[in-house]
Amino acid sequence: MSRLDEHKTRELWSRYKYHGDKQARDRLILAYSPLVKYVAGRMGNGLPSHIEESDLISYGLLGLISALERFDPSREIKFETYAISRIKGSIIDELRSLDWVPRSVRSKAREIEKVITILEHRLHRAPSDREIAAELGISEEEFAQSLSQISTTSIVALDELWAISGSDGDQAALIDTIEDPKSKDPSRMLDLSEMKSRLALAIDALPDREKIVIALYYYENLTLREIGEVLGVTESRVSQLHTKAILRLKGRLRDEVEPSAIG
Repeated sequence: MSRLDEHKTRELWSRYKYHGDKQARDRLILAYSPLVKYVAGRMGNGLPSHIEESDLISYGLLGLISALERFDPSREIKFETYAISRIKGSIIDELRSLDWVPRSVRSKAREIEKVITILEHRLHRAPSDREIAAELGISEEEFAQSLSQISTTSIVALDELWAISGSDGDQAALIDTIEDPKSKDPSRMLDLSEMKSRLALAIDALPDREKIVIALYYYENLTLREIGEVLGVTESRVSQLHTKAILRLKGRLRDEVEPSAIG
């Protein structure tokens, strides 16, 4: 990101937010634009080859502009934190509108997610690949191939987990889980805190290798290739572990929000 000293940054925000200075807005966009390239580059890993990084950057710029327009400088959070969430959301929304994931792959992801949830209820532990494959009626090799196909649907999937709707239809973005001391809705903040706690518990219950992948990818910002070097496995195997972890987490959180009768 182009470095602006703190005083200059505050001045630009003031000119833009309180005086509608378009030149200040443009300078802020330029200063924070490297965030878009960073997010687009990270999200581009594993996407089909026909999706260009330049397209992702274009989608992300819309998110950056939206973030600038909606950000309240008086809130006690960093703009970078807020903007990254909005940039990711903008890219995801555009990719969804393009419907670049085949319907059969989406259907397979939902089927595996459901089977994992059923087995966890039945076994009271995380099921193995062999058990999941047996329940699906396929071989372990076919299960691994399915995970590889599904992996491209799991773009920043941990962030997408926060968009699971509650019974009242509300949705939470990751940025909304950051404490705002000026919040006027304590009940909503409590709901978001509980959601964050549920996700933390769900991650803690993952098998060790999947937990490591989630920690290194989302919290240490390692690439899948770098994680493979840490674990001594291939990048494709890390992608499979990541996909399984996300499907487990999505199933657990959805089961809590929308409990179903599972025998």
